[in-house]
Amino acid sequence: MKMEIRKVQMTGGSSYVITLPKEWIKSNNIIKNEPLGLINKPDGSLLITTEIKEKKMQRIKEFSVNEKTNDAFLLRQLIGAYIAGYGSIKIKSADKVSLKVRSSVRKFTQITIGQEVVEESDKTIVIKDLLKPAEMPFNSTIKRMHLMVKSMHEDAIKTLENGNKKIIEGIMLKENDVDRLHWLVARQYNMMLQDLDLAEKMDITLTMASTYFLISRIIERMGDHVVRIAKNVQKLTGDRLDKKIKEKIQNASDIALNIFNKSIGSFFRKEIDSSNRNIDSVQILGALCEEINSYATKKSGTIALSVGYITESIRRIGEYAEDLSEIAINSLVNEDK
Repeated sequence: MKMEIRKVQMTGGSSYVITLPKEWIKSNNIIKNEPLGLINKPDGSLLITTEIKEKKMQRIKEFSVNEKTNDAFLLRQLIGAYIAGYGSIKIKSADKVSLKVRSSVRKFTQITIGQEVVEESDKTIVIKDLLKPAEMPFNSTIKRMHLMVKSMHEDAIKTLENGNKKIIEGIMLKENDVDRLHWLVARQYNMMLQDLDLAEKMDITLTMASTYFLISRIIERMGDHVVRIAKNVQKLTGDRLDKKIKEKIQNASDIALNIFNKSIGSFFRKEIDSSNRNIDSVQILGALCEEINSYATKKSGTIALSVGYITESIRRIGEYAEDLSEIAINSLVNEDK
């Protein structure tokens, strides 16, 4: 794209004027006295547009299905279209839409946020996004994800003592909710890449939206590790694990959660020094996890294996929290210009 340089002139002693490219005027069919929209962008640039009325961009994705359609694959495609930012999804079939396809659509609307079936016939199903992006700001979503993963982690470690299987089931449900929120953040970010005006409406820069997307992806992965911890804790319930190992696992868990909490807190409070100190804590966690594994190897194979998986996931949660602190530092350095 070639940049044109034009000089600003003054008329009437107080008004600044700049001429517009003739080619642009002709291609947009602009006539004399026609109003144009001017938008001040966060980076200091000025956007000139012919769209002076607010218009919601609706991207439509269509999927053709038949009796051989794999329902699991269709579900993945629907989720992909959702994350990509499509405002409307149409499913069509030459024959009657099968029950398994309808089941996949129903599951899709249950595991995503704002997606609803608005039209349905024997041969077509139309799904629309009914959520306004500004109703779910990035910072609120990230804070929710943090609290949910934190609660999941605490519950998983508690199960070492009480062996409550219902707690494990609750962790699995919460993990699904964490996935839903991560998909929403990814969707909103992709929508911004398609429609830069959305960033204006949500009062956020594209750079900051990218930062939130990275954070949500890391927290979602932390949630996966919490589920791994819960599944292995379930194998160790009862008297199969001695008190010393339980205490060390609890200590490692506390350190990992403390790093996680401080990483999120430092990011939102914009404390760059705190983020830096937080990174150093990961070394302490790594040493403790090595100590637990060394002690566990003296136990039976099944116990040693489960403890190994637990400590590895606790260590990975701490390292992911370290990544969050690094993202906070990068973001704050970028703001300090």
